[in-house]
Amino acid sequence: MVNKILDPNVQHYINANLNTDLHSLLLKKSPFPEVSMQEIVQQIKGKQVAQKKFPFLLKDGIVFPPQLNLEQSSSEKTALYKSETLKGKKFIDLTSGFGIDAYYLSENFDETTLVEQNSDLLKIVEHNWSVLGKKARFINQRLEDFLLENKENFDVIYLDPARRDSHKNKVFLLEDLSPDILEIHGKLCSFSKEVVIKLSPLIDLKYLVTALSGIFRIDIIAVKNDVKEVVIFLSNENKKEIICNAVNLESGEPACVFNIGEEEKATAEYGEPEKYIYIPNNSILKAGIFNLIAKRFGVRKLHPNSHLYTSDKIIKDFPGRIFKMECIDAKQIQKKSRFNIISKNYPLKPEEIKKKYSLKDGGENYLIFTQSKKGKIILKSV
Repeated sequence: MVNKILDPNVQHYINANLNTDLHSLLLKKSPFPEVSMQEIVQQIKGKQVAQKKFPFLLKDGIVFPPQLNLEQSSSEKTALYKSETLKGKKFIDLTSGFGIDAYYLSENFDETTLVEQNSDLLKIVEHNWSVLGKKARFINQRLEDFLLENKENFDVIYLDPARRDSHKNKVFLLEDLSPDILEIHGKLCSFSKEVVIKLSPLIDLKYLVTALSGIFRIDIIAVKNDVKEVVIFLSNENKKEIICNAVNLESGEPACVFNIGEEEKATAEYGEPEKYIYIPNNSILKAGIFNLIAKRFGVRKLHPNSHLYTSDKIIKDFPGRIFKMECIDAKQIQKKSRFNIISKNYPLKPEEIKKKYSLKDGGENYLIFTQSKKGKIILKSV
């Protein structure tokens, strides 16, 4: 498939149809007898995804896999972030997939090994790495079989377990993943001092630290306030603390670093809205450090369940959005006005609020509907 797709005439056709409707294209007959229209559309879709997700692959000679493999791949941004603290001599990715994580994570290693059970996918990755001038050892084998036969040690082992069951339903618990992390955890740690595992952004952190021993670091990775991954770092050494990094890439906001357990010891002060209102980014909310964030930045919470904070002076390095606001009465809301609506710990959702007050969406102004300890409040940006 790789050689046929790389035919100059096929490549010209693909590049000429990058903006063509893919559904209508699939209804047409392929102009090339040895390349199906499905394969052509697969390449067009891959280039479209790469523009946003991994632009470093927008080069001549790169071949893209089916859409499911594209969807399951990490983005260039998250892979680059994960690579920043990993280094050593030997690196192995036990579930290489399309190889985006492995490409970046292996940058600071002398030797790289990729294990992948899908032979067609591995051939594509091997070809692409050759085009990119990247060297590795490629092994077409099931992870479980590799672990049974392996006698090597590695400085870092990486894996991204499949998070769908046999019925294609999403799963989150460690024992439901493929492979079962709880089952192979000991074997992984016997081959390396450091094991890095990418998990679903929906996984519960408290569950993680109780279900799996050896965790010494957890990274919550968001991109533009959308939590993409939770990544755990395991060691066979006994480490007393678990460090958590909550990061929001491409936001300009500082990372928040804390120890698991700090939140339970922290207490927050409460107060009514002052000049500035703070909304933590989603990596902070995922971390659940609602009291710790108030203590660290000297801001007060409005309500135990609102997760909104306030202060009379601006805290510029707060990891989230900052609004200058004032309390208003509902009667002051003019119908047909244009606002961005935020609803936090409030009975009505944004769409219901817009309908109730006849508001239009968008513009530069904000309305926040929430609660303080004294009851419901409406805040307007000034």
